[in-house]
Amino acid sequence: MSTDLSLRLGFAGTPEFAVPALEALRKAHRICAVFTQPDRPAGRGQPLHESPVKALATLHGLRVHQPTSFKSPEALETLRGLGLDALVVVAYGLILPPVALRCPKLGCINIHASLLPRWRGAAPIQRAILAGDANTGVTIMRMDEGLDTGPILSSRAIDIRADDTAKTVHDRLAWAGADLIGETLVALELGRVREVPQPTEGVTYAEKITKAEALIDWRQDAVRVWRRVRAFNPWPIAETRLNGAQLRIWDAELRAGAVPGTEPGTVLAATHDGIDVACGTGVLRILRLQLAGRKALLAGEFITGQRLDGARFAAV
Repeated sequence: MSTDLSLRLGFAGTPEFAVPALEALRKAHRICAVFTQPDRPAGRGQPLHESPVKALATLHGLRVHQPTSFKSPEALETLRGLGLDALVVVAYGLILPPVALRCPKLGCINIHASLLPRWRGAAPIQRAILAGDANTGVTIMRMDEGLDTGPILSSRAIDIRADDTAKTVHDRLAWAGADLIGETLVALELGRVREVPQPTEGVTYAEKITKAEALIDWRQDAVRVWRRVRAFNPWPIAETRLNGAQLRIWDAELRAGAVPGTEPGTVLAATHDGIDVACGTGVLRILRLQLAGRKALLAGEFITGQRLDGARFAAV
């Protein structure tokens, strides 16, 4: 959408998903302040790491605030003093109290990585893949006091392809959201947006992903195991056990045919094309995998150092 209209914006976000939106908005509008979560310890030795949003904001000389809570009088006073047209919120990770939601002229506008009301909550991308959804998308909504319950301003759908992982869907949605938020903000300022309350039908919740969910149960059908591999790439990575050792599975595909009477988890074939494993129903071909403490390898490389004929991966 081509326009010379420039808005006074605040931006609240933390992870990589929020970076494309901040990059797009800073080029088109005035970013008066960036809010992101405090630096966190991470990695060996646990040094403090800044968020991807802070890194981008610092690079471009944007003012950064890192309150531990938006309920503090200091954080609220900072927000009030900015005189914002809107606060754009993208995967920020802190709750905005009602008084904060009312501060900007146009309100607080959120980019959410699903087609609301499906997959409200923390992990919409992974849950959509796990459920076998054919598509997902981004929704731009006006925030209210509920969890992703505000009225919809705009949305854009994308297909979930057979080769998609959480990472590839994440990246496509991040850029789709960055494009859509720019169009929506200008239309909102010009009074060209029709706010649509979310329907009560079709509501689902995307619970936070845990490491325990990454453990593969080979008694499940191959389709469900395959979705788990894709949904948990790049984190926490689907895993199984080989001779008691952790084995992570980064990439896999479905194979046709069934193997009646074969114990789930049994390696049916191990070739340079992949490692075929019997599931409760159907067969999964592993394409890339990783033993604990080693780098991830393609199946053809992996089998040169591992004998898998007749091996059985442990079922949870």
